[in-house]
Amino acid sequence: MESGRPFPLGATWDGRGVNFALFSANATKVELCLFDLLGEREIERIELPEYTNEIYHGYRPEARPGQVYGYRVHGPYEPEAGHRFNPNKLLLDPYAKQHVGAVKWDPALFGYTIGSPDGDLSFDERDSAAFMPKARVVDEAFTWGDERRPAVPWERTIFYETHVKGFTQRHPSVGEFERGKFAGLMNPDVLAYLRSLGVTSVEFLPVHSFVDDSYLVEKGLRNYWGYNTLGFFAPDPRYLASPFVNEFKEMVAAFHHAGLEVILDVVYNHTAEGNENGPTLSFKGIDNATYYRLLPDQKRYYINDTGTGNTVNTSHPRVMQMVMDSLRYWAGTMRVDGFRFDLATILAREPAGFSEESSFLHACQQDPLLSQVKLVAEPWDCGPGGYQVGRFPPGWAEWNDGYRDTIRAFWRGDEGQIPAVASKISASADLFDTRGRKPWASVNFLTAHDGFTLHDLVCFNDKHNEANGEDNRDGHSHNLSYNYGVEGPSDDPDLNALRFRQLRNFFATLMFSRGTPMILAGDEFARTQGGNNNAYAQDNEIGWIDWNVTGEGRELAHFVQKLIKLRQALPMLRRGRFLRGAYDEALGAKDVTWLSPSGTEMSDGDWSSESARCFGVLLDGRAPSHGIRIVGTDATMLLVLNAHDDVVNFTLPSAPGGARWHRVVDTNLPADEDLAPFDFGADYMVTGRSFLAFLLEPDAKDATAAAAQRSFLHVREAFMEASDDRIHFVGAPDPRDEPE
Repeated sequence: MESGRPFPLGATWDGRGVNFALFSANATKVELCLFDLLGEREIERIELPEYTNEIYHGYRPEARPGQVYGYRVHGPYEPEAGHRFNPNKLLLDPYAKQHVGAVKWDPALFGYTIGSPDGDLSFDERDSAAFMPKARVVDEAFTWGDERRPAVPWERTIFYETHVKGFTQRHPSVGEFERGKFAGLMNPDVLAYLRSLGVTSVEFLPVHSFVDDSYLVEKGLRNYWGYNTLGFFAPDPRYLASPFVNEFKEMVAAFHHAGLEVILDVVYNHTAEGNENGPTLSFKGIDNATYYRLLPDQKRYYINDTGTGNTVNTSHPRVMQMVMDSLRYWAGTMRVDGFRFDLATILAREPAGFSEESSFLHACQQDPLLSQVKLVAEPWDCGPGGYQVGRFPPGWAEWNDGYRDTIRAFWRGDEGQIPAVASKISASADLFDTRGRKPWASVNFLTAHDGFTLHDLVCFNDKHNEANGEDNRDGHSHNLSYNYGVEGPSDDPDLNALRFRQLRNFFATLMFSRGTPMILAGDEFARTQGGNNNAYAQDNEIGWIDWNVTGEGRELAHFVQKLIKLRQALPMLRRGRFLRGAYDEALGAKDVTWLSPSGTEMSDGDWSSESARCFGVLLDGRAPSHGIRIVGTDATMLLVLNAHDDVVNFTLPSAPGGARWHRVVDTNLPADEDLAPFDFGADYMVTGRSFLAFLLEPDAKDATAAAAQRSFLHVREAFMEASDDRIHFVGAPDPRDEPE
């Protein structure tokens, strides 16, 4: 070994050899362990010769990419002081770019002796190498060619949350050896489907290397979702069809060529090592007292703001550096387009609690690379003061669970929901209209990976998680779902028609709300998990997407495609301004008017009525679309939402500068392909539990309406194109192409 350098951290190939550098503030010695190519036999053990600024380092001239290695770290084993060094345990490099193998659960993986009367205070002398994954040195060189980031503007972004394996494991076009892998996502039919649907940004559940929990393995299950990270730089080996991590880069390049962004769900709040009773796999054995938040007066124990046993200590500068280096690696070297941060409140915690001025948030805000990619927070955790929706700084978007719950309750028919719905479809201005933030900061969603699918939301009153092996105790019981009289699937055509209309209502509300919409993969064609609302361990047909889509499912997917196309054609729905409902006397316009079924503006009594379940939203295109106070030229729209279970007679209001209304959406008439005209003052019989959208045709006699006329014609053209478009399914033909 040569002395090498303390920077960069990790194992770095420079064309001549490999530099190894590992941070530890409290270790006394670090040994580099070299293995054969399969990671099965330790070939050599070498002490890193230098220690600079709390970093052990050394340079191996003859080492090459492909070299498999691990570390053994010496130091005090004093759990009550927060130290858990044990050189008998092989440890993964926190900066490893590739992992070889997987954790094989065995008592030797634990730093203490399981079953000892001293518990975690005991010291275990068994070698864990045979049961540990190892790190592999990589050559980061890759030819990107003419690849370019899509750089989708926030106001045009539509997220699509999915799972690497689950999306392609049952896809008929994907080959057997590529299913469930990054390579499978590059399949032309997979990319064509995503493009035809119209989503812009595909958000993958965690792809960082993670561990299957021991209690799941004992039950014959696996950690399917992946929220149990062990390596923040390495893609999980189970998603690689080849032995090279460049497969991930190839996937990103393919998505970018298709105009699709790649967003990663990342878990920097905890690791797979658990609490004091957990295994010693990496961080715990390298420098436990630095990497984890420990109880100040009982350093043997961990602060558990995550509910998983430990909490990563981002208050320490070296730990913060690791997180930031990881983010830069994925955004720079791997070229992903953004991140969704699991339990993001934890990352913004300082010793005194959550802070909008935390070092992590400041670091992201000032970073020249990270400040230019999409940053999305899951703004809650399990710790004190963990719920922080609306509290993240400018530049961040946040999952808005209040939107989910409010819209679910409204369409279920709950009383007194109209004021809350008005707020949520206006991008929750009460939460996000601060510090110059824009409506896109609210990520609106109705379903996500954790919870019911949208289909199951209208088919089940209760969760059915028996397959998880916990006697249906796991998963949330507050789902705001409704089965409409029958628990689960039904052969009743009227019931199924109602359920599918509710699905269309949910999608129409989502796409016509201000904010950034997110769709859960498969919801667009009514995917089911059989009532399981916590499929975290279901690496099987429950968790995988079934591409054998029914005719009803295909029709629903086409309806969603049309909604997306309309949203992208309607600047009114994507404006960077929150709705205020204030009348602008100089311009003679009001950005939004809330209407009762009589077609008149809602009164205080209408707002406070517990029984009211139908209202209208008039979005005036003449209102300014930006800070400069000039008359807007966007198309004026009318939305009608009826959550009553019966027909409501709604009077279509007049609108300045308009001639008549044209219906673009009626969820009771999903196959309607005509822009049917309706005069002002006409009574529209709104079907129970349905959503309507109308477009205002400008008055041709109004000389000032030329720009509005162009907007109207543009939307009309988009409507006609959407009616003709087809979703790229593989297999049975589109039901609209079948003869009568």
